[in-house]
Amino acid sequence: MTTAKADRESELLKAVIIRFVGDSGDGMQLTGTQFSDTSAMFGNDIATFPNYPSEIRAPQGSLYGVSGFQVHIGSVEISTPGDELDLLVAMNPAGLKTNLYAVKPGHTIIVDTDAFNKKNLEKAQYSSNPLEDGSLENYRVIQVAMSSLTKEALKNIEGLDNKDIARTKNMFALGMVYWMYNRSTNHTIDFLNKKFKAKPHIIEANTKVLNTGFYFAETLELIPNAYTISPAKMPAGTYRIIMGNTATAWGFLAAAEKAGLELFLGSYPITPATDILHELVKHKHFGVKAFQAEDEIAGITSAIGASFAGDLAITTTSGPGLALKGEAIGLAMMIETPLVVVNVQRGGPSTGLPTKTEQSDLLQALYGRNGESPVIVLAASTPANCFDMAYEAAKLSVEHMTPVILLTDGYIANGSAPWKVKSVNEMPEIKNNILKQAADGWHPYDRDEQTLARKWPIPGTKGLEHRIGGLEKDRVTGNVSYVPENHEYMTKIRAEKIKRVQNYIPDLTTEFASSGDLLVIGWGGTYGSLHSAVKHINEAGYKHIGYAHFKYINPLPKNTEAILKQFKKIVVCELNSGQFAKVLKMNFNGLPLSQFNKIQGLPFGNNELIETFKQLVK
Repeated sequence: MTTAKADRESELLKAVIIRFVGDSGDGMQLTGTQFSDTSAMFGNDIATFPNYPSEIRAPQGSLYGVSGFQVHIGSVEISTPGDELDLLVAMNPAGLKTNLYAVKPGHTIIVDTDAFNKKNLEKAQYSSNPLEDGSLENYRVIQVAMSSLTKEALKNIEGLDNKDIARTKNMFALGMVYWMYNRSTNHTIDFLNKKFKAKPHIIEANTKVLNTGFYFAETLELIPNAYTISPAKMPAGTYRIIMGNTATAWGFLAAAEKAGLELFLGSYPITPATDILHELVKHKHFGVKAFQAEDEIAGITSAIGASFAGDLAITTTSGPGLALKGEAIGLAMMIETPLVVVNVQRGGPSTGLPTKTEQSDLLQALYGRNGESPVIVLAASTPANCFDMAYEAAKLSVEHMTPVILLTDGYIANGSAPWKVKSVNEMPEIKNNILKQAADGWHPYDRDEQTLARKWPIPGTKGLEHRIGGLEKDRVTGNVSYVPENHEYMTKIRAEKIKRVQNYIPDLTTEFASSGDLLVIGWGGTYGSLHSAVKHINEAGYKHIGYAHFKYINPLPKNTEAILKQFKKIVVCELNSGQFAKVLKMNFNGLPLSQFNKIQGLPFGNNELIETFKQLVK
């Protein structure tokens, strides 16, 4: 166990933003995750942003091979991983070059000087060594020979090769940062003991390097003081740090339990959605059936088959996979069976930016199928909210007998935040439409008068034999029908069924102001950035700027137009070229609407948002 000395000079901070960067093999994701988890256990509010290259192992030392992990911790509300860095830990020149722009002037950079050799400097396209040429004079640079010190610390441990030794230097950096921010190493040591319990020499090596880094920082004269971030004030309850993909998986587990159904996942692995499959595979004891299909089409059609058989059926994908699933989504819509399609959006088009975030699949989710084929479209807003929206997607799908597309994105899917653990007993009721026996005069497309949902007859139930398929159905019998008037009726009734979902979703609400000069609009995973920026500008004296965030995209909340009309100007902020803005324009005429768009594979930054909002209210 190591903890920072209590009698040293310590500066109290409300929040701090730290980024760890290095080669994709340097363990930056693990380092950032360990610091995040430790801070969460201390009681800090937290938001994280992993950022890694698309290549499985990019060329070592290359600019495009840099892997990073950013964490924002505080004693105050934290809703975004933040913009400008208080601390950058750069394990090589490429990491320094690609991330220096984000460091606040006068703040700290820790570098591994062993990595700043001629070869690595050339790979990073440096003409001179930045540690020697004065280009970093506006920063507080702490130069540490981490690789050499790691090697020296491990010289008496047997069973380690050079590769094993090199892999532990991230623990040296982590130990230093633990000391700087008054964190205990206990959580990481417990993690190492569990992860490598079959390899005691690896446990010993990583633990020793972690403690070496901690004590090195303690004795280093270049770090005369450390920092303290007090625990955040949060509602009472049991919390855990959760990633968006994990939260999505757990939301479906809770929905299946609440609905009294078994959960089936038919999926094909694709970045950044695959972790949902990985998580659900762990829970066979809850009756989960997880099927890794040979392709995207097999994944969704297996889920449709499971739904026909009476399971809560889901399929997971990202943008390219959603395109392949389009015809099958139309089939599920046509036969009116429950199905949840999770699309964890990434940069596109085509293969695009597989590990970067974007919101460019909205129009595909709404309209990317042949024929008139409306489905419910939802969007999660934060890593923790992925749990609630997965549950809501399952509830709406089962109760309204229709496919639901749930949009998340790489930013919140791989990001993490505190989540207050919920009991299934706290969750809203889910009424499934399963029909257990045939009533007199039953027909497959008899509909509920309020929702227009049909019943869910399970194959093998006596008296409930019926036909399904992609051909148009007779409005009553479900038999194939080519009657023109019947096709028009069925097209309109399927659309009306989706529209009536408005009666079962919450009204749109605004934060900070209910009327005024400017309404900021966002949807999906931009919530943290937009909420933080609007909060900041209101605290700066702009009291008539409101914020509305959309989680329900199709149908839109019933009161949407009434909310929009309360503001003189509206700005729609999206990580695309303006897709939701187009949706609003199509639905509501004459809106004083402007756009702020970003398509860089990165989330919004607070400063760029704040400056935009100020310009709009001048």
